[in-house]
Amino acid sequence: MEFINKEDIVALSNPGIVSRQLLNPKNSSSARVTITEVHLEPGACQPRHTHDASEQIWYATKGTGKLLLANDKTQDFRAGDVARFADKDVHGLLNDGEEEFVYISVTAPPIDFGYAYSHGSEASPI
Repeated sequence: MEFINKEDIVALSNPGIVSRQLLNPKNSSSARVTITEVHLEPGACQPRHTHDASEQIWYATKGTGKLLLANDKTQDFRAGDVARFADKDVHGLLNDGEEEFVYISVTAPPIDFGYAYSHGSEASPI
């Protein structure tokens, strides 16, 4: 069994975005999954991107936004919705709502997302 104390959860950030690394290669021996809790302020955007060898499942827990998909397509995404992206699927997110948008991301196999964020912290109070 592994236990990760909430005071030990690292947060990564970019302008308007905080990604709490709940379970990742740096705090877990899991070779199967990364779990993150992502918070986007109103107007914040995660640009379209892909993951070559991992799929992701996003579960929206708060707010409304738009999934940014391939070929400039979008899809409404709101609390309670689930989206699954296969390897190499283009995906991103725009918080076009008036409140914070929060989602849980499950990535398999695991990815260390530090490369995608400009700021890190030792622990997150969120």
